[in-house]
Amino acid sequence: MRKIVLVSALGIALAGCSLAPTYERPTVPIPAQWQVDIQQANDFANTAWWEQFNDPILSDLVQTALRENKDVQIASARVQEYMGRYGAVHGAEFPQVGADAVGARTRSGESTVSPGTPLTNNLFQVNLGVSFDLDLWGKLRNASAAAQAQLLATEQAKRTVILSLVSLVANSYVQLLNYDKQLAVTRATLETRSESVRINGLRLQAGLIGELDYQQAVAEYQNAAVQVPLLERQIAQQENAISLLLGRNPGKIARGPTLDQLALPQVPAGLPSDLLERRPDILDAEQQLIAANALIGVAKAAFYPNISLTGLLGTASTELSDLFDGPSKTWQFAGQLTQPIFTGGTLTGQLQAAEAVQQQALLNYQKVIQKAFAEVDDSLIAVSTMRTQLQDQQAQVNALQRYLDLATLRYQNGYSDYLTVVDAERNLYSAQLQYVQSQGQLYTALVSVYAALGGGWVNEAERISAPPTPVAAVQPPTS
Repeated sequence: MRKIVLVSALGIALAGCSLAPTYERPTVPIPAQWQVDIQQANDFANTAWWEQFNDPILSDLVQTALRENKDVQIASARVQEYMGRYGAVHGAEFPQVGADAVGARTRSGESTVSPGTPLTNNLFQVNLGVSFDLDLWGKLRNASAAAQAQLLATEQAKRTVILSLVSLVANSYVQLLNYDKQLAVTRATLETRSESVRINGLRLQAGLIGELDYQQAVAEYQNAAVQVPLLERQIAQQENAISLLLGRNPGKIARGPTLDQLALPQVPAGLPSDLLERRPDILDAEQQLIAANALIGVAKAAFYPNISLTGLLGTASTELSDLFDGPSKTWQFAGQLTQPIFTGGTLTGQLQAAEAVQQQALLNYQKVIQKAFAEVDDSLIAVSTMRTQLQDQQAQVNALQRYLDLATLRYQNGYSDYLTVVDAERNLYSAQLQYVQSQGQLYTALVSVYAALGGGWVNEAERISAPPTPVAAVQPPTS
């Protein structure tokens, strides 16, 4: 008994021992130019940014997607899975208690004293068993810490899905409005060219122009006409893509304001690097690193002795009525020590693999942060340059419209040929489409800034979707 007490005391003394490396968040170089008023930056990154476009249809689409999208639901179910895994691993740190009851009747031949009389025996037994591993080297605690980090990583992975979903819904909707406007420009161009065909037809009948000019007008009309079914197909396919994001069957998508009427939120000139610490993919990568760090401790602990304590308290009797009488009580207490001596390199290989996984997780963490800086910088550059580009393209459209008006006037008065008008129409139509596409790209760049920051707005989006169960609510199994 004294030895047992000594072993228990040793286990308590070493309860805080852990062979896992002490985790410290890795340092990553931060771009010096990321400086701005922190309050302004937080206000920008925390808001439900999709509402700043002042389009209630877009806001409704985002909320519907967050509630109904299948990828978000799958991610939520995966969080529940890892909650269960954490509970299973964490439960091993506690004593395992179980009970069993046995009732048996056996025959062992016949009596030699009374031939023909069977020999029967009864056994009734009830036992309560307890087993407990002394976690001297932190094997169970590190496994539990790794499982908890993996659970937290899974929660951040769900938040990454939410971030991507909101951004994708917004971008897809902007692209839909972009197609709408391209179709409107094309139909307006088609109407203008239809009028040119009509007028040139009359001029041809009057002998004022040759058939060459008339056929050129018809060709330009058909050139615009073939774009209409193409854009209609793209609109229908884009609506189906958005329906899929909403968790619905293919169908029509409602519209709010046109692309020209969407609001353009302002973006701060610079952003503090602290904002990126809330990006779910960065938090995911860090939790994976923490888990890999803890698993090194699990691999190291396998080299050391494992001590298990077991106890059994019960009753046994040949008669059911005597099962709980004093003489029927039974008990057993045992301690078991196992120490690996030769494993053929298995344990060394497991430790080497764990350390390599930890190194991969560290490099991935650094890579994710560097990628985040690049994504934010690229998005800010895109927003800044696209605004300037749009202004220049608008001036180009205005100039080409004036050029077409003058070319048409000169042609009608016989000062130039119809090729000049055709060239002006082509250039104007092309410039108008490019301007519309640039409008969509500007909104996409704005969405990319919010997505790259991954600020407090992800929390707002997560509240709209099914909220995950807090980690603190996870309890060890009761059985």
